[in-house]
Amino acid sequence: MASGGPPPGMGPIMVLNSKTQRTHGRQAQIGNISAARAVADIIRSTLGPRSMLKMLLDPMGGIVITNDGNCILREVDVSHPTAKSMIELSRAQDEEVGDGTTSVIILAGEMLINAEQFVRANVHPTVIVRGYNYALQEALNVCEKLALTVDVNDTDRMKSLVQSCIGTKFSSRWNDIMIDMALKAVLTVARENRTPSFVPDGVDDSYSQKMEVDIKRYAKVEKIPGGEISDCTVLSGVMFNKDVTHSKMRRRIENPRILLLDTPLEYKKGESQTNVEITDEEDWNTLLKMEEEYVENMCMEIIAFKPDIVITEKGVSDLAQHYFAKANITAFRRLRKTDNNRVARATGATIVSRTDEIRESDIGTGCGLFEMRKIGEEYFAFFEECKDPKACTIILRGGSKDVLNEIERNLTDAMQVVRNVVFDPRLLPGGGATEMAVSMGLRKAGLKLEGVQQGPFLAVGEAMEVIPRTLAQNCGVSVIRTVTQLRAKHAAAYEEAEKADGEGAFPKCNWGIDGTTGKLVDMEEFGIWEPFSVKIQTIKTAVESACMILRIDDIVSGSKKKGY
Repeated sequence: MASGGPPPGMGPIMVLNSKTQRTHGRQAQIGNISAARAVADIIRSTLGPRSMLKMLLDPMGGIVITNDGNCILREVDVSHPTAKSMIELSRAQDEEVGDGTTSVIILAGEMLINAEQFVRANVHPTVIVRGYNYALQEALNVCEKLALTVDVNDTDRMKSLVQSCIGTKFSSRWNDIMIDMALKAVLTVARENRTPSFVPDGVDDSYSQKMEVDIKRYAKVEKIPGGEISDCTVLSGVMFNKDVTHSKMRRRIENPRILLLDTPLEYKKGESQTNVEITDEEDWNTLLKMEEEYVENMCMEIIAFKPDIVITEKGVSDLAQHYFAKANITAFRRLRKTDNNRVARATGATIVSRTDEIRESDIGTGCGLFEMRKIGEEYFAFFEECKDPKACTIILRGGSKDVLNEIERNLTDAMQVVRNVVFDPRLLPGGGATEMAVSMGLRKAGLKLEGVQQGPFLAVGEAMEVIPRTLAQNCGVSVIRTVTQLRAKHAAAYEEAEKADGEGAFPKCNWGIDGTTGKLVDMEEFGIWEPFSVKIQTIKTAVESACMILRIDDIVSGSKKKGY
C-alpha cells in the first residue's frame, strides 16, 4: 500500500528555503478571515451619524483626526498581507465613487466572518464563492428594483441626499453650509461633453455620457486657518494666493479684460552655457539694448490688445513690469499651471504660448470683478461674479489645520456624491434600509435554492444586516431588538405584496434606522437617500474581495528578492 510520505529511511525533503514561512490549507484561510475581522473592527465604530473619531499619529509626529474610513486605513501600518488587500478596497472605493469607504470594509469583513463556519465544516472554497456570486447577482437585482430616479436640479431631494453623506461626518454641525457648498461647486463645474463618446447602435445614450464633472481639477479647495466655519463659501469664480508684481498696479478692476500666458516676459536665456566675446565697448551696449528691445516688443504686442490683467506662468522682468504699470495693466507672475487652467475656465480666456499669436478671442471677458484682498497675513487675488463660470474655488475657514483638513475630506466626499448622481441619477434609501431589503430578498430567493450553495447564498443575506446592526450599535440602543423589529417590517412588507400581487412580487419597503436616535423610520419620509452607484459599488467590491480572499489557500512569505 503506497503512502504519500517519503520513502522509508529518508527525512523530509526541503524544497523551500529554510527561512521561508508558509501557512497553507484551512489554517491560511482562517488566518485571512481573522485579519479581515481585525481590519473591520478598527473602523466599525466610525459608521453612521453617531460615529467616533480616530486619532492617528504618523512617524513624523503629526496627528490626523478623522472618521473617514479610507483616511484611517491609509494611515494605519499593517503587516498582514490580507489586511493590506482589505485596505486597498477602501482606497479603490474612494477613487471610484468617493463615499462608502467604511461600509465596504465592514461588509467585506462580515462576508468573510460568515464564511468561516463553512470553511470549518470543510466546504470547498469554490462552492462558497459560487454561492456568493449568485447572491451578488440577486442583490444587484433587488437594488435595481428599489432604485428611484431623481432630477439633478431638484434641490430639496439633492440636499437630503448630500445630508446622508455629510450627516455621518465631523462637519455635520454645519450641514446646511456644507450641503449648499457641495451642490454649488459640483453644478458649477459640471458641463456637457462637447464630443460625446461613440455609442454603438441599440445602446441607450445615457445622461452620463453627455456630462463631464472634473472636481479635482476645477473645484479647488483653499484652506485658510482663522475665521469661523460659517465663513466658508464657494466663489462664483476663482481665487489664488498671489500679490500683484508692482506696487503701483491697480488692485480692483470691474469687468476686466484678462490675458493668460505661459511664456516668460523677460529676456530669453540661452538653453546651454553661452559665451559672447566682445571686442568693442559699444557692442556691449548694443547687446543690452537688444535685450531691452526684445522685452519691449513683447510688452507692446500685449498692450496692443488693451488687457487689464496679464497673468503668466513664468517670470516677469522688472522692465516688463515698468511697461505694464505705465499702461495701467495689473500683472501676476509664476502662477501654477492648474490655477491658470481654472482662471481660463472661469473667465473664458485662452492660454497663449507666444505673444505674437495673441488674438482678440483669447482675451477673457467673463469676469465681473477683480479685487486683491488681504486675509490674515497673505494677499489673495479674487476673480468674482463670473458669467457662467465652469471652475470655482471653495474657501474653507476654521480654527486649526486639523479642523480644516477634516472638513476638506468631508466636503470632497459630499462633492463626489453629487457627482455620482449627476452621472447616474438613481437613488436608494439610506439608513440600512437597502441592506435590509437585500437581506430579505436573498432570504426569499435562498429558499428556492437546493444543495450546498444554499448556505453561502443565505450567508451573504445575513452579512448584509451588519450595516443596520452597526448603526444601531453606534447609537447605543438595543441592537437585537432594533434589528429584529426592522427585519419584521421588511418581512411584513413582503407578505403584504405577495397577498396583493401574488408570488414573486417585490415590495418597496424603505424602512431603516435613524442613525441619531436609533428609532425605526421610513427613509422616504425621513429623506435619507444614497446614490445608486455608491451602494452598488460597495456591495460588488465587498463580495468580490471576499471571494478572492477565500480562494487563497497558501501564504508564502520570505520569497526571493527581485533581481536575484
